[in-house]
Amino acid sequence: MLDVSSHDVLLVGGGGAGLRAAIAISEADAGLSVAIVSKVYPMRSHTVSAEGGAAGVIHPDDSLEEHIYDTISGGDWLCDQDAVETFVKEAPEELLRLEHWGCPWSRQEDGHIAVRPFGGMKKTRTWFAADKTGFHLLHTLFQTSLKFSAITRYDEYFVTRLLINDGCVQGVVAIELATGRIQAIIAKAVILCTGGCGRVFRFTTNASIKTGDGMALAYRAGAPLKDMEFVQYHPTGLPFTGILITEAARAEGGYLLNKEGYRYLQDYNLGTPQPKPVLRSMELGPRDRLSQAFVKEQEQGRTSEGLYGPVVYLDLRHLGEKVINARLPFVRELCLKYENIDPVKELIPVRPVVHYMMGGVHTDLNGATPLKGLYAAGEVACVSINGANRLGSNSLPELLVFGARAGRAAAAFAAGQQAPNRRQILAQALDEETRLHDQFLQKSGGRERISTLRDEMQTTMEKGAGIYRRGDLLTHTAGKLIELQERLGSVTLYDRSHVFNTELVSALELSFMLDVAECITHAALQRTESRGAHQRTDFPARNDERFLAHSLVYRQTDGRPRTEYLPVTITRWPPGERVYGR
Repeated sequence: MLDVSSHDVLLVGGGGAGLRAAIAISEADAGLSVAIVSKVYPMRSHTVSAEGGAAGVIHPDDSLEEHIYDTISGGDWLCDQDAVETFVKEAPEELLRLEHWGCPWSRQEDGHIAVRPFGGMKKTRTWFAADKTGFHLLHTLFQTSLKFSAITRYDEYFVTRLLINDGCVQGVVAIELATGRIQAIIAKAVILCTGGCGRVFRFTTNASIKTGDGMALAYRAGAPLKDMEFVQYHPTGLPFTGILITEAARAEGGYLLNKEGYRYLQDYNLGTPQPKPVLRSMELGPRDRLSQAFVKEQEQGRTSEGLYGPVVYLDLRHLGEKVINARLPFVRELCLKYENIDPVKELIPVRPVVHYMMGGVHTDLNGATPLKGLYAAGEVACVSINGANRLGSNSLPELLVFGARAGRAAAAFAAGQQAPNRRQILAQALDEETRLHDQFLQKSGGRERISTLRDEMQTTMEKGAGIYRRGDLLTHTAGKLIELQERLGSVTLYDRSHVFNTELVSALELSFMLDVAECITHAALQRTESRGAHQRTDFPARNDERFLAHSLVYRQTDGRPRTEYLPVTITRWPPGERVYGR
């Protein structure tokens, strides 16, 4: 029997963006009923794993103009400049608000907020809480959300479909994981805050929950996905697990060494845009450039071969135990637990791993998508402030700034809406319940295994749509993904139970990931230039005349992607050469 509940505003995702949006809604209109639907308990959301910090202008030797320019140039001029200006202006306000709510930012000896340098930024402006910034940020938001009685949480509910009536998004269908019960949750507005899709790739810093759910939900409902070809690799992930060794380790003075013990980045045009000396700054070059340098070292035989592929080394030994314990305690803990390495005494093997999606659901400055009643914020969305390459420490304040803006906009929209037509909405929910049973729970005779399809998807994406791309490899990847989509129809679940059916969740996540993977590959194939994180060896130059534009990928009636382009918003900073280094 289908269960039904109703709220004014519904959030899908309970991480940083979702919690900030929920608080903003309740502060804007205490009379609105707010629902947070999350497939994990909110404190297990991936925001908790962010280590390095959050960028915001706070010191007198810094300026909003400099943060804006660093972000735009770091994004290779694909950022919408009005969005960047809004973001940079509101970021310090959000970080201070978090301070007032109890976030324990690290301090200087005189009591002022401590900041550290981060890659691609000329000034030191990254706030931090040791190297557990996301942990403390998420705790602060979660505890603050408990003050508002209008917020109802649906913890461990998996959303499978958006409900649309008369062109307006008016709720979702979700599975309660503990019981398998299908729930229709009706709302006047829906905000997607589900994070990224790093699990589309084999090696990633992303948690297993980051499977592109919100992106696929919006895409299937008719909203375009923007700039999906821009996939950020982080240069320092642990081999095999992909666990992130934060950029803060390099901000504190860590070195990257090749197998010969040489600081190879001095041979590349990678440092932050500042005068000599370059040796201190080169490890803090933009993430795309550092990851590309790794590939060049590998091609020249200067990486070491580990159990899980080639690696270079991160050296923190010269920092000393006192600094590491004070500033990088979580880095030391991760190395000890997952690699049996003590960075106080030993080198850390690292490799580039997928970290962040610059692309996502197309939104305006207030998180509104082209679908009426649907909003998005955080990594699932593309507003766009990150362009072709996100600068480290811009993502956490992005959650806050645009989570709050989306919350306020959705609250205003919902306050002016009539209650949804339950009859029409519930008919769609019943159709979805039937689909879930027929396609997965009651289906038999298929020969495909979820794990096999997932592994083939991740392997082909790593090879064909990784750090460096080529037209023929992207074409092969696109064909392989179509094949995997077809084979997904032959998957049979061995678990037919309703209580915590993780196999069903894995099948649904795989279907979402295949949709997102197709969008990434299609957009990458159409963009015949190299810009930021999108590097085409067959088209190595940036082409502003043709591609100073956002890609918008739409789902066609046959399920295949179609790409259009939208000009980048330029306000005051005309495109220039992206120059780093000496």
